[in-house]
Amino acid sequence: MASNYNLATLVLLLSFLAPSFAALVQEQPLVLKYHNGILLKGNITVNLIWYGQFTPIQRSIIVDFINSLNSERAPLPSTSSWWKTTEKYRGGSSSLSVGHQVLHEEYTLGKVLKSYHLIALASKALFAVNSINVVLTAKDVAVDGFCMSKCGTHGSSKSGSGRGTYIWVGNSDLQCPGQCAWPFHQPIYGPQTPPLIAPNGDVGVDGMVINLATLLANTVTNPFNSGYFQGPPTAPLEAVSACTGKFGSGSYPGYPGRVLVDKVTGASFNAHGVNGRKYMLPAMWDPQSSACKTLV
Repeated sequence: MASNYNLATLVLLLSFLAPSFAALVQEQPLVLKYHNGILLKGNITVNLIWYGQFTPIQRSIIVDFINSLNSERAPLPSTSSWWKTTEKYRGGSSSLSVGHQVLHEEYTLGKVLKSYHLIALASKALFAVNSINVVLTAKDVAVDGFCMSKCGTHGSSKSGSGRGTYIWVGNSDLQCPGQCAWPFHQPIYGPQTPPLIAPNGDVGVDGMVINLATLLANTVTNPFNSGYFQGPPTAPLEAVSACTGKFGSGSYPGYPGRVLVDKVTGASFNAHGVNGRKYMLPAMWDPQSSACKTLV
């Protein structure tokens, strides 16, 4: 069963609300129940399947992000300090590293994909309980439900090599940046405040990082729909999807919160990564405080 993630759902539904009312919404208790299932802990390999045309720079932004999750080399606030919140979920730490990368630049399945295409692409790398196969689709690839109800998905599948997890994230640059790359593009609905400048200069790929970060955290804490979540398993609120639209302190629907700004480029970010990268990472539910936690 796949779990959908829509970055902008809560923002779009509540963007008309005044900040004072939003504060009341945020004060409500948030509890993600543990359902006694397997979590992904220990050393986890992240295999990347690139479908369509991505430039080497675009690929490096994503790879550097994954390599930043467990690196202590970046200054604070860091991508790794964001990821450490996953250690507070049962079972200890999840150490992610990039494994195989598969390039599908020839659009062998066409430019309109269904859910079964995503599983077929994910199976290009072996499924295993200690790996996550990530399918990344280019900006000119349409996926069933993309932009209408989701910005990405995560789920699990079985193959001859065993049972494993997969993620799909699409580049929304040409199709729905206001929905899947917010706050780097004006939202489709709600207050049309100026968008923030993307930290790596690529609205589509910087939006993909937000969605990939969300789905990686959701996957390690709820890989088989029996981990941490609130609500029905078919449409759960998970580690990060429960905290939609929050990037800094003082956030409310339609406003991402107070974040850092690069003095040279003017780009907004809240996390440092390896190789001098900067990223914008969403809030994550903290089991110790039972609240959504931002880096800044």
